[in-house]
Amino acid sequence: MNVTSISFPYGEAIQWFSPQNSHNLPNMPLRDWLLDENSLTTKLRNHCQKFDVTVLGEHLHAPLEGECEQSSTSMWIREVLLSLDGTPWVFARTLIPQAILDNPLYTFATLGTRPLGELLFNSNEIRPGNIEVAQFETCGKLASLALSLEQPVTDTLWGRRRYFELADEQIIVSEIFLPAAMQDIIKHA
Repeated sequence: MNVTSISFPYGEAIQWFSPQNSHNLPNMPLRDWLLDENSLTTKLRNHCQKFDVTVLGEHLHAPLEGECEQSSTSMWIREVLLSLDGTPWVFARTLIPQAILDNPLYTFATLGTRPLGELLFNSNEIRPGNIEVAQFETCGKLASLALSLEQPVTDTLWGRRRYFELADEQIIVSEIFLPAAMQDIIKHA
């Protein structure tokens, strides 16, 4: 794997849309993976023998233009790869407001290689919101990341974004399925 923290952040400006308002969604079963309202971490773990989180980078950083309503404020940005049986499947980017980081009840800034999904779906105080989706062309930063993972992008990539409400703040989680994931999901249809 040829990814380094020097390249952080990998995220790029993305046009997200509501799946209810679109006729341009991928076919099943990829659509099921994108629109599943349960924990993606749990779904990934159930699909493999060994699940790993590789932290690409995390620290206070300005969000990308249009990425969130609070674009002028620095947020805790965490970018990771979620791997199944040694193969990176998902690139995930999370934005956490400073107010949540400052709360000693939450350990978002010290997750290390623990998956974020463990915190998001195991707390009664965190409310998941609607899912938005996006498709990515075969060029751009995410395609370059996939190529560095020896996963050439030969077809459109798909991802999803979800807002999680906590104490009047929003955590934003984006999850992009890498080529290896898309191939495996389609193959096991």
